[in-house]
Amino acid sequence: MTLGAEPLLNRASSEISNDRDLAEEDALLTGERTNRGESHRGWKFWQGLGLFVYSLLATAVIIILAVVLQRQRNVSTPGDSHPSGKRNLIFMVSDGMGPTSLSLTRSFNQFQNGLSWGNQLVIDQHLIGQSRTRSTSSLITDSAAGATAFSCGFKSYNGAISVLPDHEPCGTILEAAKKAGYMTGLVVTTRITDATPACFAAHVNMRSEEDRIAEQLIGDYPLGRVVDLMLGGGRCHFLPNTTQGSCRSDSKDIVALAKNRGFSYVDSRSGFDSLKSGTSVNLPLLGLFAETDIPYEVDRRNENDIYPSLHEMAETALKALSKATETSDKGFFLMIEGSRIDHAGHQNDPVAQVHEVLEYDKAFANVLQFLERDPVEAVMVSTSDHETGGLAAARQLHTSYPDYVWYPGPLANASKSAERLAVEYHRYLASNPSDPADYIISVVQHDLGIYDASDSEISDLVSTPESANVLFADMISRRSQTGWSTHGHSAADVNIYASDPHAAALLQGNHENTEVGDFLREYLGVDVDSVTKELKEKGVLFDTLGEGGERVSWMGRVASEGERLDGQDHIAHYAGDHKMHKRGGCEICGV
Repeated sequence: MTLGAEPLLNRASSEISNDRDLAEEDALLTGERTNRGESHRGWKFWQGLGLFVYSLLATAVIIILAVVLQRQRNVSTPGDSHPSGKRNLIFMVSDGMGPTSLSLTRSFNQFQNGLSWGNQLVIDQHLIGQSRTRSTSSLITDSAAGATAFSCGFKSYNGAISVLPDHEPCGTILEAAKKAGYMTGLVVTTRITDATPACFAAHVNMRSEEDRIAEQLIGDYPLGRVVDLMLGGGRCHFLPNTTQGSCRSDSKDIVALAKNRGFSYVDSRSGFDSLKSGTSVNLPLLGLFAETDIPYEVDRRNENDIYPSLHEMAETALKALSKATETSDKGFFLMIEGSRIDHAGHQNDPVAQVHEVLEYDKAFANVLQFLERDPVEAVMVSTSDHETGGLAAARQLHTSYPDYVWYPGPLANASKSAERLAVEYHRYLASNPSDPADYIISVVQHDLGIYDASDSEISDLVSTPESANVLFADMISRRSQTGWSTHGHSAADVNIYASDPHAAALLQGNHENTEVGDFLREYLGVDVDSVTKELKEKGVLFDTLGEGGERVSWMGRVASEGERLDGQDHIAHYAGDHKMHKRGGCEICGV
């Protein structure tokens, strides 16, 4: 081909074709038909008709496939506020677990099990975002305000249990789910009346009113019973104060009331085992396996015949709720809390911390396995209400510039939590009030794996047994060079995880904690506002009269002017007060 020559494919095939093209151009200009044979004209007609029919059929097939796919997914756009179809929602809360908790636990797990440094926890593989945690009363939230953001989708003050700053109740995702026909459940390792579980099915002005919360959880409040399954600790708030093991201030027997309302009740390991991992559950179910909190996992694992684990309770709840909704067009909502990660942070105990996080990771993995097997559409979202302890995988022990080290070995050498060692120490002192130095040395070596304890460390434990919890934990923290900045909470952002990043796409990135609550509500497509309205309308019927004839709200006492209901007096700006506040009572009590 010479330069500038016309490409072959652009040339006319023959003179006949050129003549035909000219004739067609004339026809277009004059409106006269070209002189073609009838057979050619018929073939062209049927060819065009065939292409038209083919296009129609292809379009119809595409539309049908799109509809089928839409129905399979139920929601084509993540966060659709009007979902359709049966679905389950599992919400997991790792109370007090910040990002450093994962770093600490991951390194510990690698060290203890001889794993490569690339080995991850299961939860690491499902990170999708972060949550900002401040409350309306402080840049540092407590669990009550944090869980209210999840359950109601609104910010509130520290200490509020699904109550807003104006002391009006706010409807929760669990209550709205129950009203919409879903089955519901709560699984925790702390007291079932503690702040996080309470925020999903109770409303009180002060989180400390756990007796009142116990009554509401079994349905003694405006909405009646809304929880179908509860597993955890906190039995003492359900027993009358005339009974051993009770911590109630009155003689109400909440267990008896629960049974009268149709609840099945179990309170022991044998009772839990009789549930057969959820296949032999009669709902509604109330399971209370400890007077207060279920022991830390590092201690519970040696008492497996007494207390069930978090992952066992989660598995039982999932199977029970799945079975109960087999023939329903609605699924279930289940909240699972790794409650005592928070307590380990409060007590600055890295040993308890890593074992609590590992158990949470195991429960997380079990939920994923359930979702893979179960045919019902579902999503699991996991996050924390706040970080506790100001944890750092680093610690400067001396004034000189520090080495860049953190040692998981000392954590692996310990076999008990500082809390358990303190309890056993006080028990020993009750019957052996004389010099306990030899006892302390033995405990430190045998249970903490520490053979280089200093004289001052031993003498401090002997002279101040009331601080044993903190002292035992600090011995491990110093040797592992684990840092803590507080025995309280911090304002750190916390991670968000999900079983399906596409289903939970609205939570990717950095969000306010209330946006987590928004997602939960929208995923199930439930009407929380109508629940709030019902609570306000019916609530007045549950108000009572106090001893002086004054009206007492069903949500408990309201703060007097200037009073803080969370027992704290923090402020959001520095005003020169850098001294420790004297709050009275326990300094480190897991709040």
